[in-house]
Amino acid sequence: MAEARDLFSGIVKRHQRRASRIAYHYLGDAAESDEAVQDAFVKVFTHIGSYREELPFEVWFTRILINGCLDRRKATGRRLRWITPMGDTDVDSRPAPPASGGGSPEGRLLAQERQRAIAQAIERLPGRQRTVFVLCHLNDCSPREVSELTGLKESTVRVHLFRAVRKLRKLLGGMP
Repeated sequence: MAEARDLFSGIVKRHQRRASRIAYHYLGDAAESDEAVQDAFVKVFTHIGSYREELPFEVWFTRILINGCLDRRKATGRRLRWITPMGDTDVDSRPAPPASGGGSPEGRLLAQERQRAIAQAIERLPGRQRTVFVLCHLNDCSPREVSELTGLKESTVRVHLFRAVRKLRKLLGGMP
């Protein structure tokens, strides 16, 4: 194990700078980029057994890194869409997305009303649909990860997610 750690340390030193540049290009934030690079190295270390030698290591590693960066960007977009402050409830301590009303009092009020309606609609979802939706869209879990967390089949998770999104659209009606 010590030898493997030493060898992996060399891999990290060799690819760290390039990986940081790539991640920064995708994410535009130094702290977020550092986390993405660290996550990519952890994935490489834990999945090194699945590495195929016909593929250059740099290509394999870069794919893992880029996919991780893209996942982070998608997660940020979902958070900005779904996670919003709701008032004085325990859900309200979440960070607020930028106000869509240009900072005007009317725009902020409309954004707060929209956020409150979304939170209430999520609360009206049936239990499993709500759980799957929250894990996928608010906690950035993949359907496979949700399947492992809940013990449901991955196809069942996808069905619950589809139904949850459809019901939310119906509950929110013509909301912009």
